Amino acid sequence: MAGICCGVVGEVEASSAIEPSSRASRRRRLELLPLKLIADVAVPPALENGRKRQKIDPCPPSSPPRDFENAVKTCVSNQVEANEENEESKPKNEAGSSGESSSPAEEVQDYLKFGVTSVCGRRRDMEDAVSVHPLFCPEKSQSSNGFHFFGVFDGHGCSHVAAKCRDRLHDIMKEEVEGEGEAVEWKGTMERSFNRMDKEVQDLSGSGSSSCRCDLQTPQCDAVGSTAVVAVVTPEKIIVSNCGDSRAVLCRNDVVTPLSSDHKPDRPDELLRIEEAGGRVIYWDGPRVLGVLAMSRAIGDDYLKPYVISEPEVTITDRREEDDCLILASDGLWDVVSNETACGVARMCLRAQKPPTPPGSPGSEEAVGVASSSQDKACSDASILLTKLALARNSTDNVSVVVVDLKRNHPTNCQ
Repeated sequence: MAGICCGVVGEVEASSAIEPSSRASRRRRLELLPLKLIADVAVPPALENGRKRQKIDPCPPSSPPRDFENAVKTCVSNQVEANEENEESKPKNEAGSSGESSSPAEEVQDYLKFGVTSVCGRRRDMEDAVSVHPLFCPEKSQSSNGFHFFGVFDGHGCSHVAAKCRDRLHDIMKEEVEGEGEAVEWKGTMERSFNRMDKEVQDLSGSGSSSCRCDLQTPQCDAVGSTAVVAVVTPEKIIVSNCGDSRAVLCRNDVVTPLSSDHKPDRPDELLRIEEAGGRVIYWDGPRVLGVLAMSRAIGDDYLKPYVISEPEVTITDRREEDDCLILASDGLWDVVSNETACGVARMCLRAQKPPTPPGSPGSEEAVGVASSSQDKACSDASILLTKLALARNSTDNVSVVVVDLKRNHPTNCQ
């Protein structure tokens, strides 16, 4: 992969005396020296003015640099624990649970495959969160080709708002979907779900019940928020709801189609909305709302309302036979990798059709920290490779990637 290479370290030290020409000495000279592999990824120290947005507890410039190996080892350690806790708290017959041969998660493997990777990268703290719930709405899922929920949440200020979105947004959306009739009105459903999620976060901030590092500096935690990009995949539609600068991209027949638009403060319509609400966009290391936040929409951030809102933009796209894959990722990927490059990497992995990697071997899901046993190998490879590419290109943010294979012919093509 570009930007990552391994060097062979070790040289034969010149001796002051010439060794006698014997069979033993010739053998010693021909022996291979031990190899030492070094990941050739230079990690620059964090710059004070290089942050994308203000952090309550930023990584100081004097912090020791993270090498790539440490970044990958930190990969979803928190995310895995959170997913395991969520899975343990679910009923055994709920979608995504393990232990039963006929569980919905096993059925969905033949129809909708996905891969997830989330890494801390060069940040001091992990503030991203990922939520994946196959068949999250059983009442609307009469077959294994049902409704599937995928979400990426990029926190700022602290991690608890992103974690709350990970734990609750799919349940809120499930309640809203079940309250609809036969045909779901997706735009209104998404907007109500995000509004309810934002109110729950406000209640959490007001109660001071969150146990995280931001309590030490802001007792009410009102200076904390998170982006949210959510995709619900049905047999006929791909519904994407976005709030913030995370992004969803569709790869269709080698054509790249963004399904969301980043909410940046200098986007003309967002700039106009902020100014009409009485706010200002100040350019300090890039455009920021009141000189503080580098995005114009987010869940949380009570202290910046009404300039920063939680209302999502919703796109509804018809599924087609030529759909390749869907990529959801935080801005840690998109800051350094273009839509076209990301889709090219994902397609390459999905078309490789490699045999499964044995559990526990290097590069397997267990070794890299991927957080779901129902993931597909090719999709997992794609998500892992994209995070590695982002780190190799010196992304300074957390990186979270979800790759969803949208091909409809899995039972015949995927062994």
